[in-house]
Amino acid sequence: MPETAVVLPAPGEPLRLLAVHAHPDDESSKGAASTAKYIREGVEILVVSCTGGERGDILNESFDLGERDIASVRREEMALAASVLGIQHRWLGFEDSGWPDGDPKPPLPEGCFAALPLEQVAAPVVDIVREFRPHVITTYDENGGYPHPDHIRTHEVAMYAWHKAADDSFVTDAPAWAIAKMYYHHTFSRERLVALHEALLGAGIESPYAEWIAEWDDDEEKPSRVTARIYCSDFFDVRDEALKAHATQIDPNGNWFVVPRDMQKEIWPTEDFELAVSRIGDIAPEDDLFAGLRNT
Repeated sequence: MPETAVVLPAPGEPLRLLAVHAHPDDESSKGAASTAKYIREGVEILVVSCTGGERGDILNESFDLGERDIASVRREEMALAASVLGIQHRWLGFEDSGWPDGDPKPPLPEGCFAALPLEQVAAPVVDIVREFRPHVITTYDENGGYPHPDHIRTHEVAMYAWHKAADDSFVTDAPAWAIAKMYYHHTFSRERLVALHEALLGAGIESPYAEWIAEWDDDEEKPSRVTARIYCSDFFDVRDEALKAHATQIDPNGNWFVVPRDMQKEIWPTEDFELAVSRIGDIAPEDDLFAGLRNT
């Protein structure tokens, strides 16, 4: 595959990051404080939501949908979260696949995001990459972060775009663009949950993480995949505001906010990522998603 060369930012050119997410609210629950930090620095960030979250449940018991349509409400929530974070946003327009519940799991709904051919659902992201020309792309690992079919398909879409957008022989209306680095989110690592869990217990606060950690015991010895830790605790308040914008999904009195913010800043002041692939050098520990890309 003949790849175009990576283009490093010119002096004075803003850095650009493309975040590819499955549903509205994922941009706020994964990497939102880092997003706010980089926006403050002048980085241009475009978030892509692959689906509209139409099949999502109402996870906030205090939220009253009334006669409204959940798809339109979630679009309004996404617009508010985008305003809070200061990002650009693009809908791909594919239909939420829902969570297949049962054993065995039922077939995916016909025509949903995860059921359509990869080439069909990924083509718009190739176009977006070539139009926006990001230096960095973030998404989920091969397991989707958790095995929701839309999250796994989002990983596949981002990987497809990583390769095809840089392929000179893959012809579209825009010229090829090679993204320099791709990162996976690792927001919900066992290491982080254990640290917060123990801090809560030490402060005499009931922890919501005990069962979650117990289910992780079999993986306890697996090494951490995190390679980049972004110090962004000064922006945890922006992250929390963006989360609360998704009122159908986030209970303001729920587990998202059980750890006092000052404790979070002390115990785990970073958001964590894995550098999955790089076109500008070897993978090494970092504290900046734009390491190797900044003009100094």
